[in-house]
Amino acid sequence: MLRFRQNAVPYGFLMPYLLIFLVFWAYPLVRSLLDSFDDSRILGFSFNTTNWTRLFSDPFFLTALKNTLFIMVIQVPVMLALAVGLAVALNSGVLKAKGFYRFAFFAPLVVGTTAYSAIFRLIFNTQYGAVNQGLNAIGIASVDWLNQPGPAMAVIMMAITWRWAGYNAILILAGLQSIGQEVYEAAALDGASKTTTFFRITLPLLRPSILFCLVISVFGTLQLFTEPALITASGPGNATMTLGTYLYQQGFRSFNFGYASAIAYGVAILGAVVSWIQLKVLGGDNT
Repeated sequence: MLRFRQNAVPYGFLMPYLLIFLVFWAYPLVRSLLDSFDDSRILGFSFNTTNWTRLFSDPFFLTALKNTLFIMVIQVPVMLALAVGLAVALNSGVLKAKGFYRFAFFAPLVVGTTAYSAIFRLIFNTQYGAVNQGLNAIGIASVDWLNQPGPAMAVIMMAITWRWAGYNAILILAGLQSIGQEVYEAAALDGASKTTTFFRITLPLLRPSILFCLVISVFGTLQLFTEPALITASGPGNATMTLGTYLYQQGFRSFNFGYASAIAYGVAILGAVVSWIQLKVLGGDNT
């Protein structure tokens, strides 16, 4: 009996977490999977694949998928390139007040998404926004940022880049600081220029950090919701509608939870496939 009590102690400490895990994570996952094979607008469960087949013929889902992939292909590489540049600058020996600059570039992540989305909506306002005021000051005509498809998508990508570039720069900076100085000393002795050193030594050694940032950025893009929902309201039309906003519309406006569950699992499968491809192509010997 004493031995049983001793063995039960660690399970007792784990029990609160396990209960929370089962109620708020495992059960919703299983339930949403079942819902994806059910027409939730009809009483009673009836197993069918209607929700899944609809994904391939729904023009709104295909539009949301196209917009999401466009952001992923354009914004994510630009953001990561900017993050690498910021990390190199923050690691420079000539930079003073490094702590201040590191906090300054990381700070956007601390700002509430609702607050910063409202600010972006204000500064890109066509009539009185700060951006158009600045453009007018240098003789450039105002741009209708939030009511034209191209400019609206540009605003979304600028907002995401502003929020996440600094975060990724800090992650890459951690990888940069793990590179031993002896590597650079050996390169200098061999007469390698700074440009050669960066592209032949720094970038290859930063590949694990950049790959990690790439994977989490891809998953973040697939789940993108706040910026298009609050800054452009998925408009104009559906020009900035993403998979996240379309899932919300189906689940919490149309109350079609079965189809919303199918969209959610479709996004998860797409993210897993894209991440697997990234790991195979860029992971090298570590995958």
